[in-house]
Amino acid sequence: MLLGVNIDHVATLRNARGGVEPDTIKAAEICELNGATSITTHLREDRRHIKDKDVRTLIHTLKTNLNLEMAVTDEMQQIALEIKPHSVCLVPEKRQEITTEGGLDVAGQLEKITNFVKPLVDAGILVSLFIDPDENQVRASAKTGAQFIEMHTGQYSEKFGTNEEETEFLKLKNSAALAQSLGLKVNAGHGLNYENVKRMHEIPGLYELNIGHSIISRAVFTGLAQAVKDMKELVK
Repeated sequence: MLLGVNIDHVATLRNARGGVEPDTIKAAEICELNGATSITTHLREDRRHIKDKDVRTLIHTLKTNLNLEMAVTDEMQQIALEIKPHSVCLVPEKRQEITTEGGLDVAGQLEKITNFVKPLVDAGILVSLFIDPDENQVRASAKTGAQFIEMHTGQYSEKFGTNEEETEFLKLKNSAALAQSLGLKVNAGHGLNYENVKRMHEIPGLYELNIGHSIISRAVFTGLAQAVKDMKELVK
């Protein structure tokens, strides 16, 4: 499995004072040097953490791949088509949420998402759909033209260590198998940390894990380089 590191909360800390520290570009460089195979940023509509300047700088400075998380809006599609990141991950977005609360309802808006995906794929951008581990959502995703899904691991992460852990884990495992049988590649992320990430090895064929908050949180105590190295070892 590969490790994508989300640096959004480096920007959250920077924006708390409205200055330039900590530097998101330097953070991405440290992540790359210590094992990250891609850098993820979520350019939210309200720009609460990552800003347009961050994304436009990263596209020119990264030695690995930029994965741009974004809502299904005309504005975000235009930005992606302009800067052409290596990949985009389409996510649901609510203005008042603290973090992404669930997967994209692909089944409920199949035509809209299919039409949204096509110009991105035509431009040579890999497209992933951030979905809950649900059979209907997986089957719908396979009809859109997207090459990847990213399974929302939030429920598994919340139930880790409880009697409900196995139920949530099996949803992930079964959804990954179904997606792969339909020709999709499978990533996973949301809420994964240094404890619960270990079970991801039990899911055959996972391509990449995208992890942010847990790594940035550990970095407060260990430094970012060590935090990325520690997670990279677990993912390997």
